[in-house]
Amino acid sequence: MIEELRWRGLLSDATEHAAAAFAAGQITGYIGFDPTASSLHVGSLVPIMGLVHLQRAGHCPIALVGGGTGLIGDPSGKVSERALLDRARAEENAAAIHRQLASFLDFDSRTAPARMANNLEWLDGLSLVDFLRDVGKHFSVNAMLRKESVRRRLEDDESGISFTEFSYQLLQAYDFHELNRRYGCTLQMGGSDQWGNITAGIDLVRRMGGPRCHGVVFPLVESASGVKFGKTEEGTVWLDPERTSPYRFYQFWLNTGDGDVIPYLKMFTLLDRAAIDELVAAVAEQPHRREAQKRLAAEMTRVVHGADGLERAVRASGVLFGGSLEGLGAADIEEIFADVPQAVVARGEMEGGVELVAVMADSGMTVSRSEARRLIRGGGVYLNGARVAEIGAMIRAEDAIEGRFVIVRVGRKRYLVVEVGG
Repeated sequence: MIEELRWRGLLSDATEHAAAAFAAGQITGYIGFDPTASSLHVGSLVPIMGLVHLQRAGHCPIALVGGGTGLIGDPSGKVSERALLDRARAEENAAAIHRQLASFLDFDSRTAPARMANNLEWLDGLSLVDFLRDVGKHFSVNAMLRKESVRRRLEDDESGISFTEFSYQLLQAYDFHELNRRYGCTLQMGGSDQWGNITAGIDLVRRMGGPRCHGVVFPLVESASGVKFGKTEEGTVWLDPERTSPYRFYQFWLNTGDGDVIPYLKMFTLLDRAAIDELVAAVAEQPHRREAQKRLAAEMTRVVHGADGLERAVRASGVLFGGSLEGLGAADIEEIFADVPQAVVARGEMEGGVELVAVMADSGMTVSRSEARRLIRGGGVYLNGARVAEIGAMIRAEDAIEGRFVIVRVGRKRYLVVEVGG
């Protein structure tokens, strides 16, 4: 387990006896997921893959959704306090995350079944007096103040840190105790910014009479250019297809730079060393073919969105290079051609028909109608993917895909989206 994580670039640090624990026999380990949004994002794939590798190594993973701690908020890696969730939203988000994690883990395994848990189950009815007496007494405020996530916030005179967020590490440590008590869990994994919280939980389990526990943390991933992984100009890349379409998701991975693609293949896919070595050679010898990026995009889209989602994403990507529009709806067109020049023609005009050459010239796709005619005569103009043969071709409302869009293409890559206006 440790060597696999190290080879894949997924190991930042581990407690002293973690490797021996993996070697000694089957163990149960967990990772917590914050339900502050209704979907996980690509940054969540690092801990998700940690659980995947844990199960592949024959151990039992627990995905803990923080339905209770999500009401408090983790200060780790934050420069200011986040807005608190209400209970209904936290429970709704936790259910959505549960569904997403189910596509990565085997919950029906006979030898190493995965498990879902929600800490709201034990935190919701917890008495404050009992918690302070039984758990709080094991924590030194001096030690808590030395935690990096707390110290960084205390250094900011304006924001500081509330008692609510300051107490978060007690609750996360208590999660480890409860998971140990209920399921025999002796391992917690997470991002390297969780090291302090993880060691606090290990210490609490010991102080409350439990066995020796262990911790493993993953690196916080950045691109070769130093940009936080998963952040794009368009914003966060989500796993939920309603928030990030399979096409956009596929394009995110396809656009990975040559300096990042091999590390990402190791971290986020289950390709073995032989397959990775072949792709290393492909990047070195024929980087223009982008074979490694295509494989990365295909592997990630398949596991997150299924074979159908991958097929749609590949087909949509091919459209931009002269592929068929068959099977694409108006929503697909809107997504795929979001950055393509647009023109709007009133529905009344479209019903009577407008000259294609006029639309091309008036939109600026060509400098003149005569240039548009020349391109049509040369066989280089396409309407909804079909070559235009008539110089006097008309665009009509019935040509619009789902009554909304007509796609004009010149050559292989020049597009114009004609929208039917009101």
